[in-house]
Amino acid sequence: MHDIKSIRENAAQFDAGLKRRGLEPLSASLLAIDEKRRAAILKSEQAQARRNAASKEIGEAKKAKDEARAASLMAEVAELKTTMPEMEAATKAADAELATALAAIPNLPLDEVPDGVDEHGNVQHHVFGSARSYAFKTKPHDDLGSALGLMDFEAAAKLSGARFVVLKKGLARLERAIGQFMLDLHTNEHGYAEINPPLLVRDEVMFGTGQLPKFEEDQFWAIKGELLTTASNDTGFENLKSGRLGLIPTAEVSLTNLVRESIVDEKELPMRLTALTPCFRAEAGAAGRDTRGMIRQHQFTKVELVSITTPEASRDEHERMLACAEEVLRKLELHYRVMTLCTGDMGFSSQKTYDIEVWMPGQGEGGAFREISSCSVCGDFQARRMDARYRRSDGKPHFVHTLNGSGTAVGRALIAIMETYQQADGSIAVPDVLQPYMGGAKVVTPDR
Repeated sequence: MHDIKSIRENAAQFDAGLKRRGLEPLSASLLAIDEKRRAAILKSEQAQARRNAASKEIGEAKKAKDEARAASLMAEVAELKTTMPEMEAATKAADAELATALAAIPNLPLDEVPDGVDEHGNVQHHVFGSARSYAFKTKPHDDLGSALGLMDFEAAAKLSGARFVVLKKGLARLERAIGQFMLDLHTNEHGYAEINPPLLVRDEVMFGTGQLPKFEEDQFWAIKGELLTTASNDTGFENLKSGRLGLIPTAEVSLTNLVRESIVDEKELPMRLTALTPCFRAEAGAAGRDTRGMIRQHQFTKVELVSITTPEASRDEHERMLACAEEVLRKLELHYRVMTLCTGDMGFSSQKTYDIEVWMPGQGEGGAFREISSCSVCGDFQARRMDARYRRSDGKPHFVHTLNGSGTAVGRALIAIMETYQQADGSIAVPDVLQPYMGGAKVVTPDR
């Protein structure tokens, strides 16, 4: 959420930031709403002040036995009592209009973020490792998994429809091993505190991290059974919506909102949190994209990293978070590259984002890089939406800065491992760091 005071003081800079995002100038329309809101507030405050003053004057007039003045003042107070609710309603309406307008505007990019319209404007930051060579024709993960009899999309479709998968035996254990390895790495070596958060959250929590209102159709929603019986009319549908809970699309939602509507002590910062959770994305706007295999699933597992910090430390924390996510892939000995996202490809709440793209040799001729992690610094954008602040040594509360990153997506790590470590006979070698989590197994075969 943007600060209207800052827009008021830096309108040209605000519009310049929106232009880099591919948006038209909005400061004039926002400031017009703000002016109407401020005028409504002033009118309401003046009416309240006059009512208080007139009430005091009534007592003085009665004390002076000036009945005519007392009667006139009482009539004035009565009139104010009648009109003040309208003024208060106008103030609330103007407040809501401004809040609604601000809620739909994305965060502004930092100066160093490259300009661009889409992913083609992203800039390579650095590369780790190199592509492996194989003495045989590499296969995509879904062909490998199906041939092993350990990856079943047809069974999943019978249960849940498209974009779900059933993993069995060795692949099921390998996915679990990957998640546990990541979680252990981030908690034991990187200083993140493990959290087991709720998977179902309220609308205001989704709003806090930016999933609402813009991406409402991309979420899955859980509805209480008792509310379904009231959904036969317009009022019923509103009740249905008000009683719903959202399935988290990422643990960022739950973890970041742990500080919502609170003031933490500066000594508690940086607060570094991690969680291994299922995630759910309807991705209504992504129809037809990456429909083959496990690349884009409605349900997937991810290790999330979240940092809550001070404004002065957030940029350094961003680089640290990226390094933590990279270490996962380095230990797995996977080839990857880091991209700095351009202004047209960043997420709604981000000021700057690094994407880690892992090389998958089974994705087309010569393989392809696919996103496995995004690490973003959001400034105070989410904090304002959540009202999350910290208290400095001077005693004054200030908005925290929030960061989030995948540390990393477990399903995509599984894909990268399957394709990178595939053997000529169709089996999958297990990376060294994962073997302790696999009971010492060094290879995934149809039997294990």
